[in-house]
Amino acid sequence: MCAVRDQSPPPGETVMNLYLGIDIGSVTIKLALIDRAGHFVDSVYRRTQGQPVQALQQGLAELRARLPGKAAIRGVGTTGSARYLAAAIAGGDVVKNEITSQVVATARTVPAARTIVEIGGQDSKLVLLEDGTVADFSMNTVCAAGTGSFLDHQAARLGIAIEDLGARALRSRHPVRITGKCTVFAESDMISKQQMGHPLEDILYGLCLALARNYLANVGLGREIRTPAVFQGGVAFNQGMVRAFKEVLGTGEVMVPPHPEAMGAIGAALLALEEMGPRTGGAHECGPRDRAAGGRPPAVEARTAFAGFAVSEALYTTTPFECRACPNLCEVARVSLDGRVIATCGGRCDLWEHAPAGDPAAGPARRRKEVPASGGRRRRQRE
Repeated sequence: MCAVRDQSPPPGETVMNLYLGIDIGSVTIKLALIDRAGHFVDSVYRRTQGQPVQALQQGLAELRARLPGKAAIRGVGTTGSARYLAAAIAGGDVVKNEITSQVVATARTVPAARTIVEIGGQDSKLVLLEDGTVADFSMNTVCAAGTGSFLDHQAARLGIAIEDLGARALRSRHPVRITGKCTVFAESDMISKQQMGHPLEDILYGLCLALARNYLANVGLGREIRTPAVFQGGVAFNQGMVRAFKEVLGTGEVMVPPHPEAMGAIGAALLALEEMGPRTGGAHECGPRDRAAGGRPPAVEARTAFAGFAVSEALYTTTPFECRACPNLCEVARVSLDGRVIATCGGRCDLWEHAPAGDPAAGPARRRKEVPASGGRRRRQRE
């Protein structure tokens, strides 16, 4: 959890105007606040534990408890795999994908960066940059061997806190060689090394090296990792992984930003500031009175869609249904408030993300593609 940077309004302002970024994924949710100057103010990091709606509500409640008395949310940006769900509940002004949000935050915090290495709970990403824009990117969403969830699992199996894994790995003197191509083989290899009597520190750092090699062999396949590289995502807190990437890449130019776990949320907040912050010009040019007074065009701030912190106390219900639009037969969750569907989430594509299933805008063709989920039985779709 990150410390508060400053909780006092800027000079001349009676209210601290803030912009909220929400990054909600499959394993964790991150919320970040920035001020009008784009400076980091505060953040919240929580595990979703399979309940993204409740995790979002808890995160908003925690953030509200830490806000200064005179503070106002002027814009909200959402990102992550459940970004449309977060926007529907919290009231999003800007909805962007993870790549865009990560790049925006990186350009702000590490302008010289040429590569972004991001490892999350269940996926990992590689973004190559040219002059602050995306030149190429790749993602891994199918193999857990190069993600944070595998580290979590192994830490739990070994009976150590995940927060201590990195420090223990740094004590290694002779790291063992562990296969990193598959979680099953890697775990079997670790058990074998334990039985052979290798020190736990050597096994842990061997695991970090295996994950770094797996990342480069899969996500980085056929791509040049250019430095300086920025390592972000929750796994970047693990100093063993930072050292492993430096060793595997053969360079010391692997940097970890001040808030690596919240970079997506910070990027979403910066995008909200860009979209909703005060601006001049355009339709709001200087009027006669402004010109007579020698003034500048009046600053205009859009009205945010933020639903307020009260949503943290609302009672939402979630019901599943099976989508029959394609052979994937995804199980999708419908989120309702007071009997009204406000969002759907959970499919592999974005068919259900942009409009609630009960929304007339979704159209009868889309609604015909839903079948209630019932213990794995598939009801015949009615056309």
